Amino acid sequence: MIVKRLGLVEYAPALEAMRVFTAERGADTPDEIWLLQHPPVYTLGQAGKPEHLLQNPAHIPLVKIDRGGQITYHGPGQLVAYLLLDLHRRRLKVRELVQLMEQAIIDTLADHGLVAERKGGAPGVYIAGDKIAALGLRVRNGCSYHGLAINVDADLTPFGWINPCGYEGLKTIRMKDFGIEVSVDAVGEVLLGHLQRLLPPLTGDADRAHQPAQAVEATLPAS
Repeated sequence: MIVKRLGLVEYAPALEAMRVFTAERGADTPDEIWLLQHPPVYTLGQAGKPEHLLQNPAHIPLVKIDRGGQITYHGPGQLVAYLLLDLHRRRLKVRELVQLMEQAIIDTLADHGLVAERKGGAPGVYIAGDKIAALGLRVRNGCSYHGLAINVDADLTPFGWINPCGYEGLKTIRMKDFGIEVSVDAVGEVLLGHLQRLLPPLTGDADRAHQPAQAVEATLPAS
């Protein structure tokens, strides 16, 4: 497992880098987790409906992408984690990976004193019915990319201009709303620990299952 801490990255080059990595990876390519933030951007899933963008007074870019789900917002103050995993080698099904990601988020929030939960039929993580984290995946040839986003201290105004994830009136919240003052990077490290704990080891790699991930500081090209 290679961990890349990328900082603030424009969405388009990050998406292209994920696609290229997934297309070019081989049977022995190490899995990677990328931790980053994006400048303001709306992303619309492959079956997404443009009418879920209700207004856009700030002229935030809208990018149509190849993950599942409807429309969501990314911006500074939101932790994004991309999971580039070979599901076959970890004997993971897509639904199992989604549940694992949700559990890692729930455990991360619990470490900060917040009680979060799943909601049937609505992927993501919620606190008292309000959405604090979103998920979206694409699996190609048994390998995943895209991932999850947790609202830490992001400006939530742009969520008010959309039907988040296609749900009219869905309230979006952040950790800061509960008086939690913590950096995005710090939340990322807690999340990373839970993901590493929950992910099953590579097939035939049980002896190395408890070795720490290789940390790599890296950057992506600007758009």
